[in-house]
Formats: sequence, structure tokens, C-alpha cells
Amino acid sequence: MFIIDTDVHNYWSSAEVLLPYLEPYWRDFLIRGEKPGPAGSFPHGHRPWLHPEGFSRHDIRPQTAEDNYLIMKEKHLDHYNIDVAILTADEPLEASTLANYHYANALVKAYNDYMIDWWLPKDSRFKGSIIISPTDPHGAAAEIRRLGGHKDIVQVLASHGSQRPYGDPFYHPIFEACAEVGLPFAIHFGGQGGVNHNAVASGPTTYYWETHALLSQPAMTHVVSMISNGVFEKYPDLYFVVIECGVSWVPSLMWRLDANFKALRKETPWLKMLPSEYCRRNVRFSTQPLEQPQNVKHLWETLEHMDGQNTLLFASDYPHWDFDAPTNLHIPPAWREKVMGLNALEVYKRIEAPLASARVA
Repeated sequence: MFIIDTDVHNYWSSAEVLLPYLEPYWRDFLIRGEKPGPAGSFPHGHRPWLHPEGFSRHDIRPQTAEDNYLIMKEKHLDHYNIDVAILTADEPLEASTLANYHYANALVKAYNDYMIDWWLPKDSRFKGSIIISPTDPHGAAAEIRRLGGHKDIVQVLASHGSQRPYGDPFYHPIFEACAEVGLPFAIHFGGQGGVNHNAVASGPTTYYWETHALLSQPAMTHVVSMISNGVFEKYPDLYFVVIECGVSWVPSLMWRLDANFKALRKETPWLKMLPSEYCRRNVRFSTQPLEQPQNVKHLWETLEHMDGQNTLLFASDYPHWDFDAPTNLHIPPAWREKVMGLNALEVYKRIEAPLASARVA
């Protein structure tokens, strides 16, 4: 079976790996500037809650920069026969929390160059994401155009923590650039704190586990905003990928949207289809973290209501504590080939479809 993992986090031992890629002015900021942590920490506006143990699995403890790749290769890529691993970074997504958007732009640009120079050549299975800071949409669009032609770049990626819902016209320069270079736009859990809104609408949470359970809230807002503001009418071929935000909320949200749209469609006359139809056509969801009811058939029935056979993309979230192994993914068996890889081939056009026949299940 052809496996595309749409959420693989490539770590570093220190953010100082970015120093060679920063202009002298910004290099001085990273060396001398204030950071939440010791030397080598990545600058970001922090959140109110703290993880009680750390985000990585306990069996993954790299000691050197090279270990970050070698352990991934042994414990994930080779162990599970991953054909394609889409790199989704980690700390660089937090650049969007910084008030100084010039600095945020410099940091994500440095990361993107580091990722292309250091990570992509390591393994032919790697595909990259252009990390952007959406606090400056025109700067983000310039970064998309700068790197969007690279053959091994397959998506544009932003934090799901933001200052506004992503359908807001403020962000449309980003989607224009994505459409121009032919890349999907994705968001990943993270980016709460600093200038961005909290993950939970009513206010900051106290504990990490409650925050993790509620991480779908911003994703709901962004999906509704992208649909209602006509992003998918303006850019009908744009895929919007929602990573690490759960999935079981999708059907009920679409039911509510369709009902309200039918009653109040005069507000958004630019929409030509039901909200659920835009969702099925343009929005894709990563499987991790897939909800775990006591009766798995209840999950499967929910997934059927969101056309999960066609809208789900496999993601492991390597190397995080809530990692999902390809062998333990609780989806209907008949869906496995599509969810594990074929659906992603529709979204990530630069991953060559003929590779799908290279391995027999």
C-alpha cells in the first residue's frame, strides 16, 4: 500500500541552525534578543498553559542534529514503510505569534531555506512545506512565490492560531499566491499566544489536555470563514488542508451551515453551492488525532457523513506523544488505500501518481 504521511515534524537540536540563513540584522535578534527559554530557543509569544511532560514520545530523544533524521528514519520511515513524508516543521509555526511581523517573516524565511538545504536532501521520501507567518499576508505571498516553484515543495503551511479567521479578505494575497504557484494552503494546530487569539473562544485554558481536546475550535472558525467569504469561489481549485484538529466535528458543523445558508443566503450571494459542497470539494482533513469512541462504528458512521473516504488524509504526527501509527488507524478497511495515500495524491499534485503502483499491498 502506498503511504503518504501528511504530518511529519522535523525537529532541530537548537534554533541556532537558522543563524546562517538570517541577515546580520536579524541574526543579532536571535543571538541577543529575548526568548522564552535559554540560548537556542525559538522566539515566540507563549501561551498560558504548559505541557506537563513535553510533546515528543518518550522513546524519541535525539542527542545530536543528525539524530533527528536517523531516529525518524529508523522508527518511522523504514519501520512503517512510509513512501512520502510531508515535513511540517514545529517551532517555526509559532513565528505568527510575534508582534514584529518583520522578524516573523525573517524567521520563517530562514527556516524554509534551512529545510530545503538540510532536510530535503536527506531522504528522497521527504517533501517540504513553505512555512509562512500570516501576520503579513503580502510578505507571506512573496515567500510563497520565492519558493513555490521548488519541485519538492508541496504545500503552504500556517499556524491555526491567528489574528483573524482565514477567510477574511486580509489573507487573500496568500491564496492568490497559492493559486499562482499551484500549491494547497494548510493550517496546523499551534500558534496560540502572543498576538494570536487563544485556542478556546471563551478564554485561555488552564491545562494542556483540555486545550488539546478543544483544538478543533479555531479550525471550525477557519473552515466556516473560508467558505462564507467565498475563497473557494474565487479560487475553485484551491485545497485547504486542516491538520491535527480532529474530524468528528465536521458533519454537524456542515449540517448547521447548510441550514443557515438556506435561510439566510441573501447575505452571501457569491456562494453558488451549499457550504457542505464546498467542504467536500475543497477542504481536506488529517486523520490525526482521530477520535476514539468506545464503539468504533459510531466513528465510522460520523466519517461517512463527511465523505471521509475521499476527504481524509493519513497523518501520523510523528514524533509527538499522540502519534498514530499507520497500522493502528481506525478507519473502515475498504477506505485504507484512499486515506493512506491516494487522496493525498489528489491534493499534492507534485507527488507523482505513478509511484502509487511501485508497492503491492
